[in-house]
Amino acid sequence: MALSLPARFAAALIALAAWAGLAVQLQASMDISGSAGAALWAMLRYFTVLTNLLVALIFTGAALGRRISPFTYGGVTLAILLVGVVFALLLNGLVELSSGALLADVLMHRVTPLLVPLWWLAFAAKGGLGRRGPFLWMLYPLGYFAYALARAGLDGRYPYPFMDVGRIGWLQTGLNALEVAAGFLLAGLLLVWLDRRLARD
Repeated sequence: MALSLPARFAAALIALAAWAGLAVQLQASMDISGSAGAALWAMLRYFTVLTNLLVALIFTGAALGRRISPFTYGGVTLAILLVGVVFALLLNGLVELSSGALLADVLMHRVTPLLVPLWWLAFAAKGGLGRRGPFLWMLYPLGYFAYALARAGLDGRYPYPFMDVGRIGWLQTGLNALEVAAGFLLAGLLLVWLDRRLARD
C-alpha cells in the first residue's frame, strides 16, 4: 500500500533528523580525527550511528514514495527504539558533550528513537508482521556485537562499556549480548502482537 502524503512528509522529517545527526557527528569527529575517512571509520564503530544510518536510508526511501515492507519498518523501529532505551538506561551522562557533539547526541539518541516508533504507530500498515520477524530482527544486535568485538580485537577500542571485554571479561560480555538479544526478541514479539491488535481495530 502506498503511503499517504502526511506519512511521506513525516518520513521526510525523520530522515532529515537522522541525516542531520549523522552529518553533525561527522563534523565533530573530523574535528578530532582530522580527516573524513578516519572520522567515518570511528563513527561506524557504534550501533547508534549504524542504526541512525538505516533510519536515514529507509525513511528517505519512504519519503520518496518507495514501497518498503512491514518487516523492514518493524525491524528499524525496534532497532532505533533499542538505541534510545540503552542510552537512557546505561549510557546517559557517561561522557560530557558540547557543541556539535551534543546536538548529534540529542538527534541520534533522543529524537529519532522517539519519532520512528510514533511514525510506525501512526502511519505503518498494520497486520503484515509475521511470527518469524522477531527472531530475524534479533540477528541485527547479535551481528553488531560480533562486528564490534572483531573490530575491538584489532585496535582494542570497545564502543560501549557493556562490551569492554578487557574490563568485564568475555563471560559478562556474552551475557550482556544475550540480554540485549533477549530484550530485542521480547520487544519484537510485543510489536507483532501490537501490529495484529491494531489491524483488528
